[in-house]
Amino acid sequence: MAEVDAVTTAILKGRFEQIADEMDATLFRSAFNPIIAEAHDASHGIYDATTGDTLIQGKSGLPIFVGVMAFAVKAVIEKAAGGDGLHAGDVWIFNDPYDGGTHLSDFRLVKPIFHDNELFCFIASVGHWHDVGGNVPGNYNPAATEAFQEGMLIPPVKLYDRGEFRQDIVDILSANSRLPMSLYGDLNGQINALELGERRIGQLLEEYGVDTATSVLSALKERAAKMMRAQIAALPSGTVSAQDWLDNDGITDEPLKIALDLTIDGDRMVMDFTRSSPACQGPVNISRSTTVAACYVALKHIFGDVPANAGVLEPVEFKIDPASILSVKAPKPVGGYTETILRLIDVVFEAVAQLAPEQAMACAYGTINALSLAGHRADGRRWVMFSFFGGGHGAHGAGDGLNHGNAPISTATIPPLEILEAAYPVCFTQWALRPDSGGAGKYRGGLGAIYEIELLEEAADVFLFGERGKHPPQGVVGGAPGALNRFAYEQDDGEHSPPMVSKMVGIHITRGQRVRLETPGGGGYGDPAARDASAIARDRALGYVTERQTS
Repeated sequence: MAEVDAVTTAILKGRFEQIADEMDATLFRSAFNPIIAEAHDASHGIYDATTGDTLIQGKSGLPIFVGVMAFAVKAVIEKAAGGDGLHAGDVWIFNDPYDGGTHLSDFRLVKPIFHDNELFCFIASVGHWHDVGGNVPGNYNPAATEAFQEGMLIPPVKLYDRGEFRQDIVDILSANSRLPMSLYGDLNGQINALELGERRIGQLLEEYGVDTATSVLSALKERAAKMMRAQIAALPSGTVSAQDWLDNDGITDEPLKIALDLTIDGDRMVMDFTRSSPACQGPVNISRSTTVAACYVALKHIFGDVPANAGVLEPVEFKIDPASILSVKAPKPVGGYTETILRLIDVVFEAVAQLAPEQAMACAYGTINALSLAGHRADGRRWVMFSFFGGGHGAHGAGDGLNHGNAPISTATIPPLEILEAAYPVCFTQWALRPDSGGAGKYRGGLGAIYEIELLEEAADVFLFGERGKHPPQGVVGGAPGALNRFAYEQDDGEHSPPMVSKMVGIHITRGQRVRLETPGGGGYGDPAARDASAIARDRALGYVTERQTS
Protein backbone atom coordinates (compact mmCIF):
# COMPACT_ATOMS: atom_id res chain seq x y z
CA MET A 1 0.00 0.00 0.00
CA ALA A 2 1.06 3.57 -0.63
CA GLU A 3 2.61 5.78 2.02
CA VAL A 4 0.16 8.56 2.82
CA ASP A 5 0.89 11.77 4.75
CA ALA A 6 -1.29 13.04 7.59
CA VAL A 7 -2.86 15.83 5.54
CA THR A 8 -4.00 13.47 2.77
CA THR A 9 -5.31 11.05 5.39
CA ALA A 10 -7.39 13.81 7.00
CA ILE A 11 -8.71 14.97 3.64
CA LEU A 12 -9.76 11.50 2.52
CA LYS A 13 -11.26 10.71 5.91
CA GLY A 14 -13.49 13.74 5.47
CA ARG A 15 -14.31 12.80 1.87
CA PHE A 16 -15.32 9.25 2.77
CA GLU A 17 -17.42 10.45 5.71
CA GLN A 18 -19.09 13.01 3.47
CA ILE A 19 -20.05 10.25 1.04
CA ALA A 20 -21.78 8.29 3.81
CA ASP A 21 -23.44 11.46 5.10
CA GLU A 22 -24.66 12.35 1.61
CA MET A 23 -26.16 8.88 1.21
CA ASP A 24 -27.97 9.43 4.52
CA ALA A 25 -29.31 12.78 3.34
CA THR A 26 -30.45 11.37 0.00
CA LEU A 27 -32.60 8.74 1.66
CA PHE A 28 -33.96 11.05 4.36
CA ARG A 29 -35.11 13.54 1.72
CA SER A 30 -36.73 10.99 -0.57
CA ALA A 31 -38.29 8.32 1.68
CA PHE A 32 -42.10 8.14 1.85
CA ASN A 33 -42.12 6.76 5.39
CA PRO A 34 -41.93 9.30 8.27
CA ILE A 35 -39.89 6.84 10.34
CA ILE A 36 -37.09 7.26 7.79
CA ALA A 37 -37.81 10.73 6.41
CA GLU A 38 -38.39 12.46 9.76
CA ALA A 39 -37.02 10.13 12.44
CA HIS A 40 -33.94 9.07 10.40
CA ASP A 41 -34.35 5.38 11.24
CA ALA A 42 -31.81 4.37 8.59
CA SER A 43 -28.08 4.38 7.98
CA HIS A 44 -25.33 4.09 5.37
CA GLY A 45 -21.74 2.99 5.47
CA ILE A 46 -18.67 1.83 3.55
CA TYR A 47 -17.38 -1.69 4.17
CA ASP A 48 -14.25 -3.73 3.52
CA ALA A 49 -14.13 -5.65 0.24
CA THR A 50 -12.74 -8.83 1.79
CA THR A 51 -14.05 -9.03 5.37
CA GLY A 52 -17.11 -6.78 5.29
CA ASP A 53 -15.74 -4.84 8.28
CA THR A 54 -17.03 -1.32 8.89
CA LEU A 55 -14.71 1.29 7.36
CA ILE A 56 -16.83 4.47 7.43
CA GLN A 57 -20.25 5.26 8.87
CA GLY A 58 -22.64 8.12 8.28
CA LYS A 59 -23.12 10.53 11.17
CA SER A 60 -26.88 11.06 10.78
CA GLY A 61 -28.22 7.51 10.85
CA LEU A 62 -28.39 4.78 13.48
CA PRO A 63 -25.00 3.54 14.73
CA ILE A 64 -26.54 0.19 15.67
CA PHE A 65 -27.27 -0.37 11.98
CA VAL A 66 -23.70 0.38 10.97
CA GLY A 67 -22.35 -2.19 13.40
CA VAL A 68 -24.79 -4.90 12.32
CA MET A 69 -24.29 -4.11 8.63
CA ALA A 70 -20.75 -5.47 8.80
CA PHE A 71 -22.31 -8.88 9.40
CA ALA A 72 -24.81 -8.24 6.59
CA VAL A 73 -22.02 -7.50 4.12
CA LYS A 74 -20.26 -10.70 5.21
CA ALA A 75 -23.51 -12.57 4.52
CA VAL A 76 -23.56 -11.20 0.97
CA ILE A 77 -19.89 -12.11 0.46
CA GLU A 78 -20.63 -15.68 1.54
CA LYS A 79 -23.83 -15.94 -0.53
CA ALA A 80 -22.06 -14.63 -3.65
CA ALA A 81 -19.13 -17.03 -3.12
CA GLY A 82 -21.57 -19.93 -3.16
CA GLY A 83 -23.18 -18.68 -6.37
CA ASP A 84 -21.88 -16.85 -9.41
CA GLY A 85 -19.79 -14.32 -7.51
CA LEU A 86 -19.94 -10.53 -7.33
CA HIS A 87 -20.36 -8.33 -10.39
CA ALA A 88 -20.50 -4.65 -11.22
CA GLY A 89 -24.11 -3.52 -11.12
CA ASP A 90 -25.21 -6.06 -8.49
CA VAL A 91 -27.37 -4.94 -5.57
CA TRP A 92 -28.41 -7.42 -2.89
CA ILE A 93 -31.51 -6.96 -0.72
CA PHE A 94 -32.64 -8.77 2.44
CA ASN A 95 -33.97 -8.39 5.96
CA ASP A 96 -32.90 -11.70 7.55
CA PRO A 97 -32.50 -10.78 11.26
CA TYR A 98 -30.35 -13.83 11.98
CA ASP A 99 -27.86 -13.19 9.18
CA GLY A 100 -26.54 -9.67 9.65
CA GLY A 101 -29.89 -8.16 10.52
CA THR A 102 -31.83 -6.73 13.45
CA HIS A 103 -35.56 -7.32 12.91
CA LEU A 104 -37.75 -7.82 9.86
CA SER A 105 -38.69 -4.15 9.45
CA ASP A 106 -35.09 -3.21 8.61
CA PHE A 107 -34.32 -3.82 4.94
CA ARG A 108 -30.70 -3.87 3.80
CA LEU A 109 -29.32 -3.12 0.36
CA VAL A 110 -25.68 -4.04 -0.28
CA LYS A 111 -23.77 -2.98 -3.40
CA PRO A 112 -20.22 -4.02 -4.41
CA ILE A 113 -18.16 -1.14 -5.79
CA PHE A 114 -15.71 -1.90 -8.59
CA HIS A 115 -12.96 0.31 -10.00
CA ASP A 116 -11.01 -0.72 -13.08
CA ASN A 117 -12.76 -4.11 -12.87
CA GLU A 118 -11.45 -4.74 -9.34
CA LEU A 119 -13.63 -4.87 -6.21
CA PHE A 120 -12.76 -1.86 -4.03
CA CYS A 121 -15.39 -1.94 -1.25
CA PHE A 122 -19.05 -2.39 -0.47
CA ILE A 123 -21.56 0.32 0.29
CA ALA A 124 -24.77 -0.45 2.15
CA SER A 125 -28.09 1.14 3.02
CA VAL A 126 -30.53 0.06 5.70
CA GLY A 127 -33.90 1.57 6.52
CA HIS A 128 -36.91 0.76 8.71
CA TRP A 129 -39.82 0.11 6.35
CA HIS A 130 -43.28 1.06 7.57
CA ASP A 131 -44.97 -2.32 7.20
CA VAL A 132 -43.59 -5.68 6.08
CA GLY A 133 -46.58 -7.93 6.77
CA GLY A 134 -46.96 -10.07 9.87
CA ASN A 135 -49.78 -10.22 12.40
CA VAL A 136 -49.90 -6.55 13.36
CA PRO A 137 -49.61 -3.34 11.32
CA GLY A 138 -46.19 -1.81 11.83
CA ASN A 139 -44.66 -5.21 12.75
CA TYR A 140 -43.69 -4.68 16.42
CA ASN A 141 -45.81 -7.64 17.51
CA PRO A 142 -45.42 -8.04 21.30
CA ALA A 143 -47.29 -11.36 21.21
CA ALA A 144 -45.16 -13.05 18.53
CA THR A 145 -43.73 -16.46 19.35
CA GLU A 146 -41.97 -17.00 16.01
CA ALA A 147 -40.64 -14.78 13.24
CA PHE A 148 -43.43 -15.74 10.86
CA GLN A 149 -45.82 -13.71 13.02
CA GLU A 150 -43.62 -10.62 12.68
CA GLY A 151 -43.45 -10.18 8.90
CA MET A 152 -41.96 -11.50 5.69
CA LEU A 153 -38.39 -12.80 5.87
CA ILE A 154 -36.24 -12.24 2.77
CA PRO A 155 -32.80 -13.91 2.57
CA PRO A 156 -30.00 -12.23 0.57
CA VAL A 157 -31.21 -12.07 -3.05
CA LYS A 158 -30.28 -9.87 -5.99
CA LEU A 159 -32.42 -6.81 -6.59
CA TYR A 160 -30.09 -5.87 -9.46
CA ASP A 161 -28.20 -8.58 -11.35
CA ARG A 162 -25.29 -7.06 -13.33
CA GLY A 163 -27.31 -3.84 -13.56
CA GLU A 164 -30.61 -5.48 -14.56
CA PHE A 165 -33.46 -4.56 -12.22
CA ARG A 166 -35.54 -7.50 -10.97
CA GLN A 167 -39.14 -6.32 -10.83
CA ASP A 168 -40.26 -9.77 -9.63
CA ILE A 169 -38.47 -9.20 -6.31
CA VAL A 170 -40.25 -5.88 -5.81
CA ASP A 171 -43.59 -7.47 -6.71
CA ILE A 172 -43.09 -10.07 -3.98
CA LEU A 173 -42.15 -7.41 -1.42
CA SER A 174 -45.09 -5.16 -2.33
CA ALA A 175 -47.59 -8.01 -2.14
CA ASN A 176 -46.59 -8.64 1.48
CA SER A 177 -47.00 -5.07 2.74
CA ARG A 178 -50.12 -3.28 3.94
CA LEU A 179 -48.53 -0.06 2.61
CA PRO A 180 -46.95 -0.91 -0.76
CA MET A 181 -46.57 2.74 -1.83
CA SER A 182 -44.57 3.49 1.30
CA LEU A 183 -42.39 0.46 0.52
CA TYR A 184 -41.95 1.67 -3.07
CA GLY A 185 -40.78 5.11 -1.97
CA ASP A 186 -38.39 3.85 0.70
CA LEU A 187 -36.86 1.23 -1.62
CA ASN A 188 -36.24 3.74 -4.38
CA GLY A 189 -34.76 6.19 -1.89
CA GLN A 190 -32.27 3.52 -0.81
CA ILE A 191 -31.44 2.65 -4.43
CA ASN A 192 -30.79 6.32 -5.17
CA ALA A 193 -28.56 6.64 -2.11
CA LEU A 194 -26.42 3.71 -3.28
CA GLU A 195 -26.18 5.08 -6.81
CA LEU A 196 -24.98 8.41 -5.45
CA GLY A 197 -22.48 6.67 -3.16
CA GLU A 198 -21.08 4.71 -6.11
CA ARG A 199 -20.62 7.90 -8.15
CA ARG A 200 -18.90 9.74 -5.29
CA ILE A 201 -16.50 6.87 -4.57
CA GLY A 202 -15.70 6.63 -8.29
CA GLN A 203 -14.86 10.35 -8.36
CA LEU A 204 -12.65 10.00 -5.29
CA LEU A 205 -10.76 7.04 -6.75
CA GLU A 206 -10.21 8.83 -10.06
CA GLU A 207 -8.71 11.74 -8.17
CA TYR A 208 -6.56 9.92 -5.57
CA GLY A 209 -6.18 6.35 -6.84
CA VAL A 210 -7.02 3.01 -5.27
CA ASP A 211 -3.70 2.57 -3.46
CA THR A 212 -3.95 5.88 -1.62
CA ALA A 213 -7.61 5.38 -0.71
CA THR A 214 -6.97 1.85 0.53
CA SER A 215 -4.01 2.99 2.61
CA VAL A 216 -6.10 5.72 4.26
CA LEU A 217 -8.92 3.33 5.15
CA SER A 218 -6.42 0.85 6.61
CA ALA A 219 -4.73 3.61 8.61
CA LEU A 220 -8.04 4.77 10.05
CA LYS A 221 -8.87 1.25 11.18
CA GLU A 222 -5.41 0.80 12.74
CA ARG A 223 -5.75 4.16 14.50
CA ALA A 224 -9.11 3.16 16.01
CA ALA A 225 -7.69 -0.14 17.28
CA LYS A 226 -4.61 1.58 18.73
CA MET A 227 -6.68 4.25 20.48
CA MET A 228 -9.10 1.66 21.81
CA ARG A 229 -6.26 -0.40 23.27
CA ALA A 230 -4.89 2.71 24.96
CA GLN A 231 -8.30 3.56 26.42
CA ILE A 232 -8.72 0.00 27.73
CA ALA A 233 -5.20 -0.08 29.17
CA ALA A 234 -5.97 3.09 31.15
CA LEU A 235 -8.75 1.24 33.03
CA PRO A 236 -7.98 -0.74 36.20
CA SER A 237 -7.35 -4.42 35.52
CA GLY A 238 -9.79 -6.97 36.90
CA THR A 239 -13.39 -8.10 36.51
CA VAL A 240 -16.60 -6.24 37.36
CA SER A 241 -20.16 -7.42 36.98
CA ALA A 242 -23.46 -5.74 36.18
CA GLN A 243 -26.94 -6.96 35.47
CA ASP A 244 -30.29 -5.48 34.57
CA TRP A 245 -33.72 -6.78 33.64
CA LEU A 246 -36.30 -6.76 30.91
CA ASP A 247 -39.88 -6.57 32.23
CA ASN A 248 -41.00 -9.71 30.37
CA ASP A 249 -41.08 -11.21 26.89
CA GLY A 250 -44.70 -10.28 26.15
CA ILE A 251 -45.82 -13.90 26.58
CA THR A 252 -44.81 -14.84 30.12
CA ASP A 253 -44.77 -12.16 32.79
CA GLU A 254 -41.35 -13.02 34.20
CA PRO A 255 -38.23 -10.79 34.19
CA LEU A 256 -35.35 -11.62 31.87
CA LYS A 257 -31.76 -11.02 32.95
CA ILE A 258 -29.11 -9.29 30.88
CA ALA A 259 -25.82 -9.83 32.70
CA LEU A 260 -22.26 -8.74 31.91
CA ASP A 261 -18.96 -9.77 33.47
CA LEU A 262 -16.46 -7.25 32.11
CA THR A 263 -12.75 -8.08 32.38
CA ILE A 264 -9.87 -5.72 31.70
CA ASP A 265 -6.60 -7.52 31.01
CA GLY A 266 -3.93 -5.04 29.99
CA ASP A 267 -5.04 -3.51 26.69
CA ARG A 268 -7.74 -6.11 26.05
CA MET A 269 -11.37 -6.32 27.16
CA VAL A 270 -13.52 -9.42 27.58
CA MET A 271 -17.31 -8.95 27.55
CA ASP A 272 -18.87 -12.10 29.00
CA PHE A 273 -22.67 -12.33 28.74
CA THR A 274 -23.00 -16.02 29.61
CA ARG A 275 -25.04 -15.33 32.78
CA SER A 276 -27.85 -13.79 30.74
CA SER A 277 -31.25 -15.49 30.45
CA PRO A 278 -31.78 -18.26 27.92
CA ALA A 279 -33.72 -17.61 24.72
CA CYS A 280 -37.34 -16.78 25.46
CA GLN A 281 -40.67 -17.47 23.81
CA GLY A 282 -41.51 -13.83 23.05
CA PRO A 283 -39.94 -11.27 20.71
CA VAL A 284 -37.16 -9.76 22.83
CA ASN A 285 -34.52 -12.21 21.60
CA ILE A 286 -31.64 -10.93 19.47
CA SER A 287 -28.99 -12.50 17.25
CA ARG A 288 -25.32 -12.64 18.15
CA SER A 289 -24.43 -10.05 15.52
CA THR A 290 -26.94 -7.63 17.05
CA THR A 291 -25.38 -8.17 20.50
CA VAL A 292 -21.91 -7.36 19.18
CA ALA A 293 -23.19 -4.27 17.36
CA ALA A 294 -24.93 -3.01 20.52
CA CYS A 295 -21.67 -3.32 22.45
CA TYR A 296 -19.93 -1.37 19.69
CA VAL A 297 -22.44 1.45 20.19
CA ALA A 298 -22.04 1.37 23.99
CA LEU A 299 -18.24 1.49 23.78
CA LYS A 300 -18.39 4.41 21.34
CA HIS A 301 -20.54 6.32 23.87
CA ILE A 302 -17.88 5.79 26.51
CA PHE A 303 -14.77 6.20 24.35
CA GLY A 304 -16.06 8.96 22.11
CA ASP A 305 -12.69 10.03 20.71
CA VAL A 306 -12.03 6.68 19.04
CA PRO A 307 -12.80 6.71 15.27
CA ALA A 308 -15.99 4.85 14.38
CA ASN A 309 -14.93 1.76 12.46
CA ALA A 310 -14.21 -1.94 12.97
CA GLY A 311 -10.96 -1.14 14.79
CA VAL A 312 -13.03 -0.34 17.89
CA LEU A 313 -13.72 -4.06 18.41
CA GLU A 314 -10.26 -5.45 17.62
CA PRO A 315 -9.17 -5.53 21.30
CA VAL A 316 -12.56 -6.82 22.51
CA GLU A 317 -13.46 -10.48 23.01
CA PHE A 318 -17.09 -11.60 23.31
CA LYS A 319 -18.43 -14.58 25.24
CA ILE A 320 -22.08 -15.22 24.41
CA ASP A 321 -23.91 -18.47 25.14
CA PRO A 322 -25.42 -19.68 21.83
CA ALA A 323 -28.53 -20.77 23.77
CA SER A 324 -29.07 -17.35 25.33
CA ILE A 325 -31.48 -14.54 24.61
CA LEU A 326 -28.51 -12.74 23.03
CA SER A 327 -27.69 -15.30 20.33
CA VAL A 328 -30.84 -16.82 18.85
CA LYS A 329 -31.43 -18.54 15.53
CA ALA A 330 -34.49 -18.74 13.30
CA PRO A 331 -37.39 -18.84 13.85
CA LYS A 332 -37.16 -17.27 17.33
CA PRO A 333 -38.98 -13.90 17.31
CA VAL A 334 -36.73 -10.83 17.42
CA GLY A 335 -39.14 -7.98 16.62
CA GLY A 336 -38.45 -6.12 19.87
CA TYR A 337 -34.67 -6.17 19.49
CA THR A 338 -34.47 -2.46 20.32
CA GLU A 339 -35.55 -3.08 23.91
CA THR A 340 -32.89 -5.73 24.49
CA ILE A 341 -30.00 -3.81 22.96
CA LEU A 342 -30.91 -0.82 25.10
CA ARG A 343 -30.55 -3.04 28.16
CA LEU A 344 -27.20 -4.27 26.83
CA ILE A 345 -26.00 -0.69 26.62
CA ASP A 346 -27.25 -0.11 30.16
CA VAL A 347 -25.22 -2.98 31.61
CA VAL A 348 -22.10 -1.79 29.80
CA PHE A 349 -22.60 1.65 31.34
CA GLU A 350 -23.19 0.14 34.78
CA ALA A 351 -20.05 -2.01 34.53
CA VAL A 352 -17.79 0.80 33.34
CA ALA A 353 -19.10 3.00 36.18
CA GLN A 354 -17.35 0.62 38.57
CA LEU A 355 -14.03 0.95 36.74
CA ALA A 356 -14.00 4.59 35.69
CA PRO A 357 -16.71 6.66 37.40
CA GLU A 358 -15.51 9.82 35.68
CA GLN A 359 -16.27 8.26 32.27
CA ALA A 360 -19.53 6.64 33.30
CA MET A 361 -23.05 7.57 32.29
CA ALA A 362 -26.22 6.58 34.10
CA CYS A 363 -28.80 4.54 32.25
CA ALA A 364 -31.05 6.29 29.75
CA TYR A 365 -34.80 5.69 29.65
CA GLY A 366 -34.28 2.31 28.03
CA THR A 367 -37.24 1.80 25.70
CA ILE A 368 -38.32 3.15 22.33
CA ASN A 369 -42.00 2.58 23.26
CA ALA A 370 -42.98 1.34 19.79
CA LEU A 371 -46.61 2.44 19.52
CA SER A 372 -48.95 1.82 16.62
CA LEU A 373 -52.47 2.99 15.87
CA ALA A 374 -54.03 1.56 12.71
CA GLY A 375 -57.38 1.45 10.99
CA HIS A 376 -59.31 2.46 7.88
CA ARG A 377 -60.40 5.90 6.78
CA ALA A 378 -63.99 6.68 5.82
CA ASP A 379 -63.15 6.01 2.15
CA GLY A 380 -61.72 2.58 2.99
CA ARG A 381 -58.03 3.47 2.74
CA ARG A 382 -55.82 1.78 5.33
CA TRP A 383 -53.69 3.92 7.63
CA VAL A 384 -50.92 2.81 10.00
CA MET A 385 -49.32 5.24 12.43
CA PHE A 386 -46.19 3.62 13.78
CA SER A 387 -43.74 5.68 15.79
CA PHE A 388 -41.28 5.59 18.63
CA PHE A 389 -40.99 8.05 21.47
CA GLY A 390 -38.34 9.72 23.62
CA GLY A 391 -37.35 9.86 27.25
CA GLY A 392 -34.66 11.06 29.63
CA HIS A 393 -30.96 10.32 29.21
CA GLY A 394 -28.71 9.39 32.08
CA ALA A 395 -26.66 11.94 33.99
CA HIS A 396 -22.86 11.83 33.80
CA GLY A 397 -19.82 13.20 35.58
CA ALA A 398 -20.01 16.53 33.76
CA GLY A 399 -23.68 17.35 34.13
CA ASP A 400 -27.37 16.50 34.01
CA GLY A 401 -28.86 14.08 31.53
CA LEU A 402 -30.61 15.26 28.39
CA ASN A 403 -34.35 15.89 28.70
CA HIS A 404 -36.60 14.15 26.15
CA GLY A 405 -33.92 12.66 23.94
CA ASN A 406 -33.92 9.70 21.61
CA ALA A 407 -32.53 6.30 22.52
CA PRO A 408 -28.72 5.94 22.77
CA ILE A 409 -28.75 3.30 20.04
CA SER A 410 -29.17 6.08 17.50
CA THR A 411 -28.75 9.64 16.38
CA ALA A 412 -32.31 9.55 15.08
CA THR A 413 -34.93 12.14 15.93
CA ILE A 414 -38.39 11.79 17.44
CA PRO A 415 -40.96 12.35 14.67
CA PRO A 416 -42.53 15.81 15.08
CA LEU A 417 -46.15 15.81 16.17
CA GLU A 418 -47.02 18.13 13.26
CA ILE A 419 -45.87 15.46 10.79
CA LEU A 420 -47.76 12.69 12.58
CA GLU A 421 -50.95 14.75 12.82
CA ALA A 422 -50.72 15.70 9.14
CA ALA A 423 -50.23 12.09 8.05
CA TYR A 424 -52.70 10.29 10.31
CA PRO A 425 -56.17 10.88 11.83
CA VAL A 426 -54.88 11.65 15.32
CA CYS A 427 -54.46 14.69 17.55
CA PHE A 428 -51.80 15.06 20.23
CA THR A 429 -53.59 16.55 23.22
CA GLN A 430 -50.36 16.53 25.26
CA TRP A 431 -46.64 16.56 24.35
CA ALA A 432 -44.73 17.66 27.42
CA LEU A 433 -41.84 16.97 29.76
CA ARG A 434 -42.70 14.64 32.62
CA PRO A 435 -41.93 16.24 36.02
CA ASP A 436 -40.06 14.18 38.64
CA SER A 437 -39.10 11.51 36.11
CA GLY A 438 -35.31 12.05 36.15
CA GLY A 439 -33.29 10.20 38.77
CA ALA A 440 -31.94 12.36 41.60
CA GLY A 441 -28.20 12.80 42.00
CA LYS A 442 -25.37 15.28 42.14
CA TYR A 443 -26.32 15.48 38.49
CA ARG A 444 -29.97 14.81 37.70
CA GLY A 445 -31.18 12.35 35.10
CA GLY A 446 -32.96 13.83 32.10
CA LEU A 447 -36.74 14.05 32.11
CA GLY A 448 -39.03 11.69 30.25
CA ALA A 449 -42.09 12.90 28.39
CA ILE A 450 -45.88 12.66 28.39
CA TYR A 451 -47.60 11.95 25.08
CA GLU A 452 -51.39 11.82 24.87
CA ILE A 453 -52.99 10.94 21.53
CA GLU A 454 -56.68 11.26 20.61
CA LEU A 455 -58.21 9.26 17.76
CA LEU A 456 -60.06 11.34 15.15
CA GLU A 457 -61.21 8.46 12.92
CA GLU A 458 -64.10 6.08 13.64
CA ALA A 459 -62.01 3.25 15.15
CA ALA A 460 -58.45 1.99 15.49
CA ASP A 461 -56.49 -0.93 16.83
CA VAL A 462 -53.53 -0.13 19.07
CA PHE A 463 -50.45 -2.01 20.19
CA LEU A 464 -47.52 -1.08 22.38
CA PHE A 465 -44.09 -2.67 22.62
CA GLY A 466 -42.20 -1.03 25.45
CA GLU A 467 -39.99 -1.71 28.45
CA ARG A 468 -38.92 -0.23 31.81
CA GLY A 469 -42.39 -0.65 33.25
CA LYS A 470 -41.10 -2.68 36.21
CA HIS A 471 -37.34 -2.11 36.38
CA PRO A 472 -36.38 1.58 36.26
CA PRO A 473 -33.29 3.05 34.55
CA GLN A 474 -30.48 2.84 37.08
CA GLY A 475 -28.32 5.66 38.38
CA VAL A 476 -24.56 5.31 38.83
CA VAL A 477 -22.03 6.38 41.48
CA GLY A 478 -24.85 6.72 44.04
CA GLY A 479 -27.42 8.33 41.76
CA ALA A 480 -31.10 7.40 42.00
CA PRO A 481 -33.08 5.57 39.29
CA GLY A 482 -35.39 7.33 36.85
CA ALA A 483 -39.17 6.92 36.84
CA LEU A 484 -40.87 3.82 35.47
CA ASN A 485 -42.62 3.70 32.12
CA ARG A 486 -46.43 4.07 32.15
CA PHE A 487 -49.04 3.46 29.45
CA ALA A 488 -52.81 3.93 29.64
CA TYR A 489 -55.68 3.81 27.16
CA GLU A 490 -59.34 4.82 27.26
CA GLN A 491 -62.27 2.59 26.37
CA ASP A 492 -66.00 2.88 26.92
CA ASP A 493 -65.71 1.56 30.49
CA GLY A 494 -62.88 3.87 31.53
CA GLU A 495 -59.08 3.93 31.59
CA HIS A 496 -56.96 0.78 31.49
CA SER A 497 -53.30 -0.25 31.61
CA PRO A 498 -51.72 -3.37 30.05
CA PRO A 499 -51.62 -6.46 32.30
CA MET A 500 -47.92 -6.86 31.42
CA VAL A 501 -47.35 -3.12 32.00
CA SER A 502 -45.25 -2.33 28.94
CA LYS A 503 -46.55 -4.61 26.17
CA MET A 504 -49.98 -5.25 24.71
CA VAL A 505 -51.64 -6.03 21.40
CA GLY A 506 -55.31 -5.94 20.39
CA ILE A 507 -56.38 -2.70 22.09
CA HIS A 508 -59.46 -1.30 20.33
CA ILE A 509 -60.41 2.36 20.68
CA THR A 510 -63.03 4.56 19.03
CA ARG A 511 -63.29 8.20 18.00
CA GLY A 512 -62.43 10.64 20.80
CA GLN A 513 -60.70 8.06 22.99
CA ARG A 514 -57.06 8.55 23.93
CA VAL A 515 -53.88 6.66 24.66
CA ARG A 516 -51.18 8.11 26.94
CA LEU A 517 -47.49 7.35 27.33
CA GLU A 518 -45.47 8.60 30.30
CA THR A 519 -41.89 7.70 29.45
CA PRO A 520 -39.04 7.08 31.91
CA GLY A 521 -36.40 9.59 32.85
CA GLY A 522 -32.70 8.83 32.99
CA GLY A 523 -30.78 7.70 36.05
CA GLY A 524 -28.91 10.15 38.26
CA TYR A 525 -25.15 10.47 38.79
CA GLY A 526 -23.60 10.84 42.24
CA ASP A 527 -25.02 11.44 45.71
CA PRO A 528 -28.24 13.53 45.54
CA ALA A 529 -27.14 15.32 48.73
CA ALA A 530 -24.22 16.77 46.78
CA ARG A 531 -26.40 18.60 44.26
CA ASP A 532 -25.78 22.31 44.12
CA ALA A 533 -28.51 24.41 45.78
CA SER A 534 -28.78 26.71 42.76
CA ALA A 535 -29.36 23.69 40.50
CA ILE A 536 -32.15 22.50 42.79
CA ALA A 537 -33.74 25.95 42.72
CA ARG A 538 -33.54 26.00 38.93
CA ASP A 539 -35.14 22.55 38.70
CA ARG A 540 -38.06 23.73 40.81
CA ALA A 541 -38.45 27.01 38.91
CA LEU A 542 -38.59 25.19 35.57
CA GLY A 543 -40.99 22.56 36.89
CA TYR A 544 -38.51 19.74 36.33
CA VAL A 545 -39.02 18.61 39.91
CA THR A 546 -41.80 19.27 42.39
CA GLU A 547 -41.93 19.47 46.15
CA ARG A 548 -42.95 15.83 46.10
CA GLN A 549 -39.53 14.78 44.75
CA THR A 550 -37.38 17.26 46.67
CA SER A 551 -39.09 17.15 50.06
